[in-house]
Amino acid sequence: MRGLLPALAAVLTACGGGGGSATAAPAPAPAPAPAPAPSGSWTLVWSDEFNDAAGTLPNPANWSYDLGNAEASGWGNHELEYYTSSARNAQTDGNGHLVITADKAVNPGPCWNGSPCGYTSARIHTNGKVGFTYGKVEARMKLPAGQGIWPAFWALGADLASVGWPASGELDIMEFVGKTPNTVYGTAHGPGYSGANGIGKPYGFSGPVAGDFHTYTLIKRPNEVIWLVDGAQYHRITPTSLPAGGSWVFEKPMFIILNLAIGGDWPGSPDAATVFPAQMQVDWVRVYKEN
Repeated sequence: MRGLLPALAAVLTACGGGGGSATAAPAPAPAPAPAPAPSGSWTLVWSDEFNDAAGTLPNPANWSYDLGNAEASGWGNHELEYYTSSARNAQTDGNGHLVITADKAVNPGPCWNGSPCGYTSARIHTNGKVGFTYGKVEARMKLPAGQGIWPAFWALGADLASVGWPASGELDIMEFVGKTPNTVYGTAHGPGYSGANGIGKPYGFSGPVAGDFHTYTLIKRPNEVIWLVDGAQYHRITPTSLPAGGSWVFEKPMFIILNLAIGGDWPGSPDAATVFPAQMQVDWVRVYKEN
């Protein structure tokens, strides 16, 4: 879990009844035609290639910022970074990359524990600007290494503000924690399978994840979500994957998030060997529709 608003969803119930009839029952409706098989071919519908001049902030037509730490109760995870909208924490490098930088804090804002945060970083999202319901969403990224480092590429339901989390649904396309240097994770969260109980799988590399670019992909179809790394599928869920009582909440628009967290319940705190500034380089983010 990446830290979200408390659940706000109202529970709506309805019931219906039918009266008896003396007439013969109508013939049953014919079964619907089966859904067409996935084509596996794609058309690009949106991308950010980050080809701006060095020092350019993330394009405001595509991206907004989440800010702070104490204001969001440590993002639900007791994280140690204070998110800012400063170019120091998110800017293009002039070589076709967005660089999200976590660094030791200067004039930090407050953390959840009442102390000034030890680090600043950035968390940007496309809510209200760019979204997807079905299709393929992917990013090519190079991740930083180190204990306490926690970069992520993920998506939330666009109805987050009205229904809260986890009813909004969360799809973690890629998460990495420095204490497992050869592994990334793909996870789904929803009602009945959130937080530490999310439905996830690890993807193991033959060596350290950090230091090389890799492509992290999510394919979202009706009643199906698939995770891939460098084109290799490693995780797939459908409504039958849910635990008893779980709700499938992914048939709706979602928005994209990129962030670089420091510390928190899962990765733990940085140690003396963790190198700062830590940088997450994003070559591009793309959304495709299936043909």
